[in-house]
Order: sequence, then structure tokens, then C-alpha cells
Amino acid sequence: MSETSKRILLVIGGGIAAYKCLELIRRARDRGYRVRAVMTRAAAEFVTPLSVGALTGDRVFADLFSLDDEREIGHIRLSREADLIVVAPATADLLAKMAGGHADDLATAVLLATDKPVLVAPAMNPFMWRHPATRRNVAQLAADGIAIVGPNSGEMAERNEAGPGRMAEPHEILAAIEARLATTATHRMAKGPLAGRHVLITSGPTHEPIDPVRYIANRSSGKQGHAIAAAAAALGARVTLVSGPSAQPDPAGVDVIHVESARDMLAAVEASLPADCAVFAAAVADWRVANATDEKIKKDGKSRTPRLELVENPDILRTIANEPPGRRPPLVIGFAAETENVLEYARKKRKAKGCDWIVANDVSPETGIMGGDRNTVHLITETGVDSWPEMDKPAVARVLMERAASHLLTLTATT
Repeated sequence: MSETSKRILLVIGGGIAAYKCLELIRRARDRGYRVRAVMTRAAAEFVTPLSVGALTGDRVFADLFSLDDEREIGHIRLSREADLIVVAPATADLLAKMAGGHADDLATAVLLATDKPVLVAPAMNPFMWRHPATRRNVAQLAADGIAIVGPNSGEMAERNEAGPGRMAEPHEILAAIEARLATTATHRMAKGPLAGRHVLITSGPTHEPIDPVRYIANRSSGKQGHAIAAAAAALGARVTLVSGPSAQPDPAGVDVIHVESARDMLAAVEASLPADCAVFAAAVADWRVANATDEKIKKDGKSRTPRLELVENPDILRTIANEPPGRRPPLVIGFAAETENVLEYARKKRKAKGCDWIVANDVSPETGIMGGDRNTVHLITETGVDSWPEMDKPAVARVLMERAASHLLTLTATT
């Protein structure tokens, strides 16, 4: 995907997280995106149109009834000239208006008139986020095909308030932007048992930074995940591959989103929904460094060994497997790379994560599977275990995707 030709319309809602949009605009411009902004009246209470305009390098739009704006641009043109509309922060009020189809200001009129994909980054108090009305609105927007990134959990601006509701960070939103643009790119017409299906796949390791030159990672090569993406495309699917750092070449006919960290991967996955099938083959790092530094940690022979505090990364498989109906893919497949008690641990993982299938394998060093060209897997479903003979990884991928195609056909026939 060529980023330099992509145009983003940023709708800035009226929340304290609006200040993050300044950093988002800067990062997007650095990546070559063209950014134009629409601000709600409330947004101007938190950031100024002057600041936003200085960073976008374009005029800022705010008034639905501006004679000049409607003559020169107009809300219809604004809604159609972008490749993607991003709403950040998406307040509870703005989400409710979008779900209800309101159009009482420029921002909501643009959103109702657009025929382009939309990505929202919710931001609000935790109680507002958990409120049944907000949950209904979010479920409706997801069913309407609107992508959602975040919110994150943490301390709120209000004293003694914490929980889910913090707007995703600019780098997470940027990863979601790239994912959404890749998902909606023009695809080749395809035939096969997965024709008309969207298959979402993760692959490779993740790199969790310690400092600018060091990171936590694992030995995953990405060979199996990339082979699954190629197999799905060969069977006619529209494929989105979210790949951590890997030396594997991008499969032909596949939209590939390159990410580094687990949080970036989750943001890209969420922005790529909806999907008919999601395969989580990536070896995501379980932990990241809480105190990663912006400068290289120096060893001078006198100071004590630096202490690294680890925090748990988001569980991507569990997050997607437990999404509400309309957003959760009908078929969610996880991977279990174990070194002992493979079947026992894999069965437990399938139930704990809430996924439909688990592909389990023994990655003990003597097997040579991690980073190798061959694999021996067990497919664990609700009905039992199917142990496959040793095959090369492309063969494993082909059989898995053929099984997935058959399963999706059965689901379609019974619904």
C-alpha cells in the first residue's frame, strides 16, 4: 500500500484526550498521509483550531452552516474525498449519535454522508464505557462495519477514577489506520472455497522494547503463519496478514500489515475486523518491559545490573475470541506451542481463551519445529482431537484452510 496517496479525515471529538490528536496528526504526516480535520464545538474547548491547522497544513472545518465552507468544500465532499475517516476521541455522546444516525453538526453530518471506511477511538470515563447504552451503541457500530481501536485501561483525568476508557495512544491508532486502509484496499477477484470470505491471520514474533537497541522476543520465524496466509489466498479468500518482525517475504495477493509490539498487533487486528475467520499463529510475547527507556542503557562496569520490571501484554486471542456477536469472527483459531503435555495444555487453552479451534504442536528444541520447515500438529476442537502426520508447513496451512472453508460453509448452511 502506498501511504503517500492516502487521505485521512480526522474528526476530533470533545474530550480531554483531544490533545493526543496533535501527536497523531504529526505522526500521520511523518508517514506521508494527508490529514484534514473536522472539530466538534466541544473539541475546541480542549485544543485550538489554530494548533490543529498548523499541524495538518490545511484549514480546519467546524461549522455545518458555514456559507464559505459549504460553497467551497461542503460536508458531502468532505465525507467522500477521504480514504478513511478517523474519529478520535470518540466520546460517548458522539458514539451514540453515530449509532443513531444523527446529523446535527458538521462532524455527524460527515459521518452519516460518507461512503468511506470509518475508524473510531473511544475515550470516556470507565462508568460511561461500561454503561449498557454505550455497549449497545458500540455493538451497533461494529455490526455496521465501523472499526474500533481501544479504549485502553488506566488512570483517568478525574481523581480516583481508573479502568477502561483511556483513548488508544497515537502509535496504536496509527497502526489501526494502516490496518483499516489495508483491509479496504482493492482486492483481486478470486474463486475457490473461501471466495467472498475475509480471513485475518497473525504471524511471526513480537518485539517488546527494552531500550532503542534491545528488545524481548522469541524464536518464531513466521513461516507457518505466512504459509497459512498464502493458503487462504490460494483458496480465494481476501486475506489480511498482521505480521510481527519476520524475514519471510510478504505472500502474494495478501494485504500485509507490519507491526512490532503486541499492543501494535492487537490494534491492527481490531481495526481489521470484521472477518469470517481469524487465525492467531503469531508467537506474541507474554510480557513487555514496563520501564522501557528512550536512551540506550549503558554498561559502565560500576553501576548495578539494570532491573527490568515486566508487565503482561494484552491477550490478543482471548480478546478477539470474546468479542460480542457481530464483531467476533465466526471461526477463531489459536495456536498452542508447547514443550510438554501438549494435548493437555492445548485443551485447557482452548477453553480458557474461548476460541473454536486450537492448533497444537511440540516446539521442544529437538523437534526443530520452531524456525524449521516442517510441522506436526494436532487440531483440537470442541468435538475432539485430530492428529495430523508430519508435513511441511505449506501443507499444514493448506489442510487447515481447507478445513476452515468446510466449517464456514457448514455454519452458513445452518444460519
